[in-house]
Amino acid sequence: MRDNSVANLTARYGPQWRWFALVTVMLGTIATVLSATVVNVALHDIMVEFGIGQGQVHWLATGFIAAMTTTMLASSWLLDHFGVRKTLAFAMAVFTLISLAGGFASSPEQLIAARVGQGAMAGVMQPMGMYLVFRIFPREQRGRIMGIYGMGIVLAPALGPVLGGFLVDQLDWRYVMFAPAPVTFLGVFMALRFLPTPASRPSPYRFDLKGLVLLGATIGLSLDTLNRVQSLAGQEARIVIEGLAALMFLLMFVRRQKTIEFPLLNLALIRKPSFLFANMGAMALGLALFGSTYLIPLYVQTALEFSATEAGLLMLPAGIVLGMTFPLAGRLADRESARKLVIFGIVVFAMSAVLFALSGLTLAFGWLVVWAMLGRVGIGFMLPALTTGALNPLEPEELGAGSSIINFTRQLGGAFGVNIVALTIEFGEHSDGVPTIGAFHSAWWLVAAFVAVAAIPVWRMRV
Repeated sequence: MRDNSVANLTARYGPQWRWFALVTVMLGTIATVLSATVVNVALHDIMVEFGIGQGQVHWLATGFIAAMTTTMLASSWLLDHFGVRKTLAFAMAVFTLISLAGGFASSPEQLIAARVGQGAMAGVMQPMGMYLVFRIFPREQRGRIMGIYGMGIVLAPALGPVLGGFLVDQLDWRYVMFAPAPVTFLGVFMALRFLPTPASRPSPYRFDLKGLVLLGATIGLSLDTLNRVQSLAGQEARIVIEGLAALMFLLMFVRRQKTIEFPLLNLALIRKPSFLFANMGAMALGLALFGSTYLIPLYVQTALEFSATEAGLLMLPAGIVLGMTFPLAGRLADRESARKLVIFGIVVFAMSAVLFALSGLTLAFGWLVVWAMLGRVGIGFMLPALTTGALNPLEPEELGAGSSIINFTRQLGGAFGVNIVALTIEFGEHSDGVPTIGAFHSAWWLVAAFVAVAAIPVWRMRV
């Protein structure tokens, strides 16, 4: 068996092995975040092929997000018991097989099951990168490395709709499911070759399976309830029942986390002020990232009547600017106050949202590109600083749980942010059944307000 201790990896590949390890975890991050967004452009073709409606097809997105958000908290137990090398290699291998199975699905039930499986493995994979950076890179380099790593987190949802549109138009919707498989297949071999084995492991402890089930039920029912509120007529009773059930499961989950010896959610970390406030900021970041990624294409196509191609092209310069911003923001996170960088990012993103909210029907395409680029600059400054501000104060043995929690809160903010944005549009002004520009303006104001309010806890981070 290959000895992948840090000392042997350094002897075998030199100090650059850390960069190979970083690329490995980035492959997993890019594949999983891409999978979360790329399927959206294929929903129409899937509905036509299987003859299903919106009530069933929305689970392709909702099921993925719910499973991904839930299993993120399981990564801490997996890291403690198996280490990053075995955990990531296994998750990538299973993700690859599930993606291939989903592409060959012969029924909507099989496809939904594949999406839930993809989401479950994505939730395991995503915290691995953050954990690895804080384990193998020295403290003074972590901000810069997080800036590089973060490009995978944020570029993927920006480029996902463009790639998905190309695959659907030129090939078939099934290639949207096949697309991440080669990336994660390569990642399996890179993980076994370049990722380190743990220097030590804690004493074995029981996995909180009941807590995971309760959390999954809470998130799944909550997201489904929000989806159903968009088509309220005739579903009032079901919405109330699902909402009450979600609340009951949430209370049961919180009670269990307070009483169990080894909880899924480490409440001791949440009690640390800097970590708590950073997670509040991470939730706002998730809303900003996923909410705007959902809102911009819909806004310019529905309200401003641009084509799907133009909507995709509008996002490309924003993705490029984000890629340029991340390394700069990461370097600054090593030297400057985390809260100041996050506040700056919040102000810039909120400014972008306000400009979209004030945009009229006659605004030139070029200005919309500038507004989108401005928002990505804000997001680029937020992520590295939030991560270093949250994890730098933690002890080495707390990094696994810490990285799981902050990824969880960011994803939770994104999951609920997209649904809240969709609700705002649905209940906004309509004309002939189509949302008017006023409905989208309301959604942009809401996004700006949510992100701006996050500046209050972020300012209290004191790091």
